[in-house]
Amino acid sequence: MATIPLLYSCDDHLDFGAVPPDLFETRLPANLRERGPRVVERDGARVWVADDRVIGTSGSNPTYSAIARAGIDDPDGSRASDPKRRLEDMDRDHLQVSVIYGPHALGMPIDDADLKAACLGAWNDWAIDFNQVAPQRLCILAFLPGHEPAAAAKELERAARAGHRGAILDIFDMDLGDPAWDLLWAAAADTQLPISFHLKGGASSLTWQPGSWKSAAFATVAPMQLDEGLATMVFSGALDRHPGMRLVLAESGIGWIPYFVARMDLEWKGYRDKIDVSLSVPPSEIFKRQVYATFEEESLGEKLIPLLGADHFMWASDYPHPDSTFPRSVDAVDEALGGLPESDRRKITAENCANLYGFELI
Repeated sequence: MATIPLLYSCDDHLDFGAVPPDLFETRLPANLRERGPRVVERDGARVWVADDRVIGTSGSNPTYSAIARAGIDDPDGSRASDPKRRLEDMDRDHLQVSVIYGPHALGMPIDDADLKAACLGAWNDWAIDFNQVAPQRLCILAFLPGHEPAAAAKELERAARAGHRGAILDIFDMDLGDPAWDLLWAAAADTQLPISFHLKGGASSLTWQPGSWKSAAFATVAPMQLDEGLATMVFSGALDRHPGMRLVLAESGIGWIPYFVARMDLEWKGYRDKIDVSLSVPPSEIFKRQVYATFEEESLGEKLIPLLGADHFMWASDYPHPDSTFPRSVDAVDEALGGLPESDRRKITAENCANLYGFELI
C-alpha cells in the first residue's frame, strides 16, 4: 500500500440517478412544479421527466457505478446523494474533500430557459443544505443558467451569498466569446468563485453509448472537448480583461494541455498584430495566472506536469463514475504522481484545491 497522501478531490459527481426524487417538487415555485423534474414510472423503469420529456433515469445503474464495482450495497442508487454515506465512502477512499458536479454529467436537458433556470436555482439551494452537513468536506458546486449573461451573473452572486465555493457553466450551447458575458466574468472576479467548464456530450460523431465500442472511444477523446472553451476564453480576451477570475477545466486531463498552451503562444505571436483583441501577456502567462485543470489517472502525469508547473493541476477521483479511482485512489495517485517531488504532489492532491475553493488545509 502506498503512503496515504492528503487527498482533496476536485471533480466528483452526483447525477440524476442518485438525486432525491422530490428535490425539485419541494423547492420549485408552485406554478412550475408540474413541469419541473419529477420521477415517474414508464415502461417498468423509474425515470426523470420535465415538461413530459425524459431527462434521466432514477435509481442505481450497476454498469455505470464505481460504488457497485467496489461491492458496496446501493440498492436504490441513492448512496451518492446521502451525505452520511457519501462521507463514509470518502473515508474509505481517504478523501478529505470532495468537490461535486451535478445534477447531470451531460447537463440538464430542459429546453425552456426560464424553467431550467428555476430548476438550477432549486438545485443550488438543495446543494447548500447538502454541503452544510460537513462544510469543510462536501462541496456541491452551484450550476449557472446559460441562456443569458445577466441571469448567470445574478445566480452566481446569489450562490456566493448562500455560501457556495464555486459554480459550473455549461458552455456547449452558448456563444462563449460574446463580450456580453463579461458581466459574468466580472461577477466571478468580484465574488472570487471559480467558474468550471466540464466536458459534456462532445461535438463530434462519437457519443457515449454504454456497452458499445463508442463508449471507450468517446471516453478517450472527451477530455479534449474543452480545448475550444479554453482557446475562446484566452483569445477573446475574457480572462485577460478579468485577471481576478479563475477558470477550472473539469475532467480535462493533463496530456493535451502543455501542447495546447504552447500552441496558443505560437499562434499569439503570429496573429497578435493582425487580430482585433490584444492580450496584455502571452496565453501561457494567462493560463498560469488563472486556469486550473483536473485529472484522474494520468500515466504521463509526472512527465507532463513539470512543463507548466504543479500550481494549476488538481487531482480528482471522479466518484462514483465508472472511470473513478474509487476505492483505490491512494494507489492511483502514487502511480500518476509518484515520481514528482513531495511538494508538487501535495499541491496537486490538496493545496491547489484548498486555496482555490477556500478549504482548510489540514
